[in-house]
Amino acid sequence: MTKRKNLLLPILILFLGCAKISDTKFLKLAHGLEVSHPVHKGMEFMAERLAEKSGGKLQIEIYPAQQLGTERQALELLQIGSLAMSKTSGAVMESFAPKIKALSLPYVFKGREHAYRVQDSKVGKDLLLQSEQFWLRGLGYFDAGQRSFYTKDRPINSPKDLEGLKIRVQESVMAMNLVRSLGGAPTPISWGELYTALQQGVVDGAENNPPSFYSSRHYEVCKYYSLNEHTAVPDILVIGTVAWNRLSTQEQTWLQEAADEAITFQRKLWVEAEQEALDAVEAAGVTIIRPDKSTFMAKTKGLLEEYKDDKEMFELIQKIQAID
Repeated sequence: MTKRKNLLLPILILFLGCAKISDTKFLKLAHGLEVSHPVHKGMEFMAERLAEKSGGKLQIEIYPAQQLGTERQALELLQIGSLAMSKTSGAVMESFAPKIKALSLPYVFKGREHAYRVQDSKVGKDLLLQSEQFWLRGLGYFDAGQRSFYTKDRPINSPKDLEGLKIRVQESVMAMNLVRSLGGAPTPISWGELYTALQQGVVDGAENNPPSFYSSRHYEVCKYYSLNEHTAVPDILVIGTVAWNRLSTQEQTWLQEAADEAITFQRKLWVEAEQEALDAVEAAGVTIIRPDKSTFMAKTKGLLEEYKDDKEMFELIQKIQAID
């Protein structure tokens, strides 16, 4: 009997995205990051605050490290209501909210604080709701840092060094266009398969933020990390509209407040984690390179200018850049 229960558990998890036991509702949240990652810690903080705000009536159960599938699979489960919440990269959300690709544009932000101001503005909040037509609702943005290139055999000091290299990218048109503009060959691979792909030479490198580079242990394979910081694509906390609509107005308020507080908490945690990660990978033998960013900016400038013929998108870019 025990063995049968164990076999049924994963099935029950998948089909109870928003389960109610007695007077308590449980929201199931799945994501692909390790528990040491600052985004996961932000979610844990959110779960604690939600339990406190609701007096235990509304709680979040977190399933990290792709326990319930990849980011794409988690989003599909959200859409049908089999899962309540997930974290996904803003790049992945482009398929469901096309305008959100503005946040993935190279050097569209003036820096970390500017990115925060954009995300907290009406512009940022409106983008979170664009995907509702696809049964996905954004609750807020977690800081996912600035993405930079890391490689196995060749240091990246300028765009020229990327020529001919196969670089892993997310499933994002913008990410692929960015790597192409710098001379590399973009290769979409799921995050969970990337370590092996780097080991076996399927790709020559990848691009991501310092905590992800460290927590994934990709530094064991890639010994060059070039901090060109080409994009600052945020992670987005997403809830399926099926799960959202099952909540009362009060429950929705509790959840949004808990998410907002978690975002503030996670941003502070991120800055600390970023420096810790850089120190750790350097101690492990990784060469940290700080190249002249202007050469990368010059090569990718055309990606922003391409939108001049798209009135709505170009206006959105201008609004982002105009935020003080």
